[in-house]
Amino acid sequence: MGVEPKNILIVGEDADTRSTLMRTLQHNGFAVEGSADDRQALGRIHRGGLDLIVAVTKNGQGSGVELLDAVGRLITPVPVILVSGCGTVAAAVEAIQRGARDFLVLPVEPERLTAAARAAIAGGEAVLHGTQGPEHRLGQKSFLTHDPHLLEVLAMARQVARSTATVLIQGESGTGKELLAAYIHRHGLHPEAPYVAVNCAALPETLAESELFGHEKGAFTGALMRKIGKFELAKKGTIVLDEVGEMALPLQAKLLRVLQEREVDRIGGGMPVPVEARVVAITNRDLSTSVRDGAFREDLFFRLNVVPLVIPPLRDRPGDIQLLADHFLARFSAQVGKAVSRFSEQALQSLNQHPWKGNVRELANRIERAILLVEGDMIQPRHLGLEPAGGVQAGARPAMVFRSGITVWEMERQLIMGTLSEVDQNRTRAAELLGISIRTLRNKLREYRSNAVPPVAARSA
Repeated sequence: MGVEPKNILIVGEDADTRSTLMRTLQHNGFAVEGSADDRQALGRIHRGGLDLIVAVTKNGQGSGVELLDAVGRLITPVPVILVSGCGTVAAAVEAIQRGARDFLVLPVEPERLTAAARAAIAGGEAVLHGTQGPEHRLGQKSFLTHDPHLLEVLAMARQVARSTATVLIQGESGTGKELLAAYIHRHGLHPEAPYVAVNCAALPETLAESELFGHEKGAFTGALMRKIGKFELAKKGTIVLDEVGEMALPLQAKLLRVLQEREVDRIGGGMPVPVEARVVAITNRDLSTSVRDGAFREDLFFRLNVVPLVIPPLRDRPGDIQLLADHFLARFSAQVGKAVSRFSEQALQSLNQHPWKGNVRELANRIERAILLVEGDMIQPRHLGLEPAGGVQAGARPAMVFRSGITVWEMERQLIMGTLSEVDQNRTRAAELLGISIRTLRNKLREYRSNAVPPVAARSA
């Protein structure tokens, strides 16, 4: 944690809550002050010398939230942990978007409060995007996002991280599923414990059971010594089952027993061995479809799907494209020693129009390629290897063209039908993207079916 004691200010109207938090932090070696008044607290903040502010709010409003705004305007902002009686994901997202370093729910466990304080003082980035920057660091890796849906996923991940519940992370290839698994581990109950990742698709079927659960010496030909399996190696940490949808059915049955009984049977062993690791399963498949097809056990799916987290694809996060592109531009430019500092307008248009089937991984590869090819300081579309803005990319649907004289009715119809086409006729998703209710969308579609000719054109005839 660095040189102690660190100075913490506890702000909150409720004297009992304030006193409890102060005692907890004092017991763990911090120098703690308390304030029940916002004005007094702001005066203390402006005098400086604070390493952390813990702001308490009972309902997500008042003291805490106002301090977040005030602290964010300081030349050197002090990290703020918001403690609230409102424990919803929406409340967490709002708090972090305002700049909170962490969000805790009353009543707060002493160990969790102490760990959060130490992490905040150590200088960790905000959990979600807020006034202190959109980067969510995981060692040398990070999440970068402005997207409200991904922010909600991160907020939920942070909430469940302090439990031992099994988590199922779903998303397309390249969206950052492994990154989210590491994020959960870093914010879990035992971040110091092992983080063990297993690629289920790469496990040879004959060795998979031994790799996961271990074996005793002499259990089979070639078993010259005892082998500890991945579940045991993870101890109290996290075991990540990547590409879990590729696991063979016989192994699925054995995994189900491990999850139910919280113990493993080493091959050739006489007694089961208790395991404590939290399980995070990762897949780019729709496991419910795999269940219907008989490729995945339904009971295992239910056991894994305790906390489902779905990472949206990059095409559904258009606001993140330039944010990520700028990040990769700075990273790869530094790596290769080139002074590449910007994208042309045409290059940015190409980036924004590309479908990004490979998601963030594909974007990173494109930017790295461009930096290797560019000769000046500005990336052009040709360096990205994408179709120039205005062109039709292979496999992409042509953009809508609104000609002069077209009616508003027809423009609206094209927009709605085009959006439905882009989301494979998913009406709920289309309504969300269009900013209308599902009922309004149904009414519009009914109107289009009953009007083969636009109303204005019909009247003109």
